[in-house]
Amino acid sequence: MAEALGFFQVWLKNPLRVAAIAPSSRSLANLITSEISHNTGPVIELGPGTGAFTRALIARGVRQEDLALIEFGSEFAAALHFHYPRARTLWMDAARLRAVDLFDGRAAGAVVSGLPLLSMPPRKVISILTGAFRKMEPDGALYQFTYGPRCPVSLRLLDHLGLEAERIGGTLANLPPAAVYRIRRRHPIPFHFVRFSSRQHVPVE
Repeated sequence: MAEALGFFQVWLKNPLRVAAIAPSSRSLANLITSEISHNTGPVIELGPGTGAFTRALIARGVRQEDLALIEFGSEFAAALHFHYPRARTLWMDAARLRAVDLFDGRAAGAVVSGLPLLSMPPRKVISILTGAFRKMEPDGALYQFTYGPRCPVSLRLLDHLGLEAERIGGTLANLPPAAVYRIRRRHPIPFHFVRFSSRQHVPVE
């Protein structure tokens, strides 16, 4: 109850940044981490908030030392650092992900995102996705949940970045109900071989 109240208070301060009025449910946490295990390797979590997905990742065997928690909210970041001291918690904008070294040069096996991508401009979404895939193994996947009826990354934007999305499931046991998408490279080549310029045309809806 205290966690939910704290989450709601942060939402009141900045509803566009937090996007939800309550922490993610255990059902959603289990769904979004269902394809991840201790064999996945390092995992990056974007927007972990109160740590619902973080707890699920640890329960699936991911070591704290193999977690990088990227959180923009100072209140959430401080709590995450306290509860998961062996993980690397960074208080920063996920759009700057490509600029930091997270695992001493090791590539991540997966990224789990709780970010409200639908409320972000396309250029910021591109920066987040580009940074995430540059930090991952060529066959790594990004898991993103949404409250909407479709993937929160538009097909045009996915095409622009050479990515594809697949819905892996949904849950009604969440407030509000949510679905999870797996986003991968269409051709599993290292993302640092893909050239992207901020001056390129960015597709919009």
